[in-house]
Amino acid sequence: MKKFVLICLCILAGLSVHAQQEPLISPNDSVDSLLDRIFPNTKTDLSAHMNLEFYTSAAGYFTDGEFDEAAFKINRVRLEILGSFSPSLSYHFRQSFNNYGQHHSLDNLSSSIEFAYINWKLNPLLKLTVGKQFLALGGYEYYVNPIKVREFSQFNNNVACYQAGVSAALNLSPTQELVFQVLNNRSGEDEDAYTFGRPADIDRAKVPVISTVNWNGLFADRAVHLRYAASWGQQAQGRNILYLTAGNVYEKGPVVAYLDLMYSRQGLDSQGIITSLQGPAVETPATAQHTEYFSVIANFDYRIHPNWNVYVKGAYETAGVYQANGVFEKGLYQTTWNAQACVEFFPMRDKELKIFGHLLYKGYDLTNRAKALGAFVPNTQRISIGLLYTLPVF
Repeated sequence: MKKFVLICLCILAGLSVHAQQEPLISPNDSVDSLLDRIFPNTKTDLSAHMNLEFYTSAAGYFTDGEFDEAAFKINRVRLEILGSFSPSLSYHFRQSFNNYGQHHSLDNLSSSIEFAYINWKLNPLLKLTVGKQFLALGGYEYYVNPIKVREFSQFNNNVACYQAGVSAALNLSPTQELVFQVLNNRSGEDEDAYTFGRPADIDRAKVPVISTVNWNGLFADRAVHLRYAASWGQQAQGRNILYLTAGNVYEKGPVVAYLDLMYSRQGLDSQGIITSLQGPAVETPATAQHTEYFSVIANFDYRIHPNWNVYVKGAYETAGVYQANGVFEKGLYQTTWNAQACVEFFPMRDKELKIFGHLLYKGYDLTNRAKALGAFVPNTQRISIGLLYTLPVF
């Protein structure tokens, strides 16, 4: 126990990363760019804005309370360029330098490219987005800028969220938005999308797309924010995917609180969690079929001082099979608990620089069905101290 406490006090830690829809720094934010700081008396009117996000840390990892290792990491280096050609045409490009740049055959783009799209504002009520963009699921954790998230839920960490396609956003009112979207449901071939590829007895989908209807609403003087969505798509012949997602957010003054409900039913196991439970008891592993996942994510942030923020967060997640197939019986296979606590320090009282300390616990409970496959998933812990700096270059 003494060794554990000593390591907790001395080790710096990193965290997993998941990029989101919001720009790193919006052109509308009141943050001076690097160019403005170097030449404070020069007024620039550029059609482009460049942001650089740099996130470094070191990590102390534990398995069932026993120390495994500690190491420094460059968790995230990400560059984005966004701006406008005219009042009605704008663009957004973003690339991650931490992802391996695998070329995907379906969208003909490197996997390191997160955004590559153009917005066309047809009128004050309707906007079209064309290109590689964000799958418009509901939920706050899924959508919010990852600067605000230290560890994502298992559900959101396994969604293939960046896909090529087209979407239309309709402003029903100043506080109501409706989004219609059609995207590819994967970037590459089936062999890339699923752990053991598409089962041999199932034909490929000729139109592998996913369609989404997303509704966003602001209420109670914009303090309550609701993000609900339903998505459906074809993965292969006779195998479909369904998402039902809901985000319920309260944000006012020093408080940010949210409750997300995320559900997915998948003809082919695109999340891969059930598939990964196949252990030594399975002679010929295959991609699981007819899987379903459910997550409840709760978070409470409190800005105790302009320079300090604290939050606690938890997630309860289940993974199961709704129809027997191969070695997989019908029923629940895994339950996951995710508990977090974090202290964040903002030296400059803005979004640019953040120093944090973060504690994470993940507990896994396998049912007899999972154990019969030879599955073993230990509980893990992590202690972290890190630094994140988002720089508006120009």
